[in-house]
Amino acid sequence: MTNVIELKETTIEELKEKAIELRKAAVTMVYKAQSGHPGGSLSAADIISALYFKEMNVDPANPKWEDRDRFVLSKGHVAPIQYAALALRGFVPYETINTLRQYGSPFQGHPDMKKCPGIDISTGSLGQGLSCAVGMALAAKRDEKEYRVFAMVGDGECQEGQIWEAAQTAVKYELDNLIVFVDYNRLQIDGTTDEIMPLQDIEKKFEAFGFETKNIDGHSMEEIVAVLDEVRGSTNGKPKCIVANTIKGKGVSYMENVVNWHGVAPNDKEYAQAMEELAGGLK
Repeated sequence: MTNVIELKETTIEELKEKAIELRKAAVTMVYKAQSGHPGGSLSAADIISALYFKEMNVDPANPKWEDRDRFVLSKGHVAPIQYAALALRGFVPYETINTLRQYGSPFQGHPDMKKCPGIDISTGSLGQGLSCAVGMALAAKRDEKEYRVFAMVGDGECQEGQIWEAAQTAVKYELDNLIVFVDYNRLQIDGTTDEIMPLQDIEKKFEAFGFETKNIDGHSMEEIVAVLDEVRGSTNGKPKCIVANTIKGKGVSYMENVVNWHGVAPNDKEYAQAMEELAGGLK
């Protein structure tokens, strides 16, 4: 068995600092590429920090280690925040953040498992990633493996029917090794989720399907860590859904809760302001 680096003792404050570094790296990628999706990357940063720097059992020196925990970024357009984590964890050289969407770069517009170490499945077509995560969790059960599968879905993505087909399957096969985060920032490319297609009570929906559900502040590192501690030991036969209430563009004042920052790159002035605010740890 590979000697995996354990990061279970990472403190809350260290995770908060990592989240700031992740945000800075993600914004830098989008700025340098003048293309990408900053808003949803920033809303997901705190969860990604907790997963990659504390919770998930992974080995940057052996990305394909068969007993590793898996992560599926179903909302694959926010790849910059996952790339930032992979760079900071050492899966790829940190300088790779300067190559987003360039020809030959491992950091393409959406996660590509054939190009980038640490990507467990290529994603981007919304609605499909959760099905992949369910398949991974089912494989772990059938192979009697102890690894867990984490998935992050977008709230707009939860308007897709395939999400709910995957949810039904996860419940049928009692995949309590599956942990789904809903990045609930209430904005999607064309407006608010309520305007486009109301989700009603997303937590109750997953609960009605048979999930064990939790509702947290997705920007409270204390709550994120606490809920991960709680679900880690839950072997009740139920898959887990954590609805994380977040703010699109979190950490950059002019991006926060502004739908237009779904897929727009900052200019020179905007980038300088973003980096200044992030360096100050804007909350």
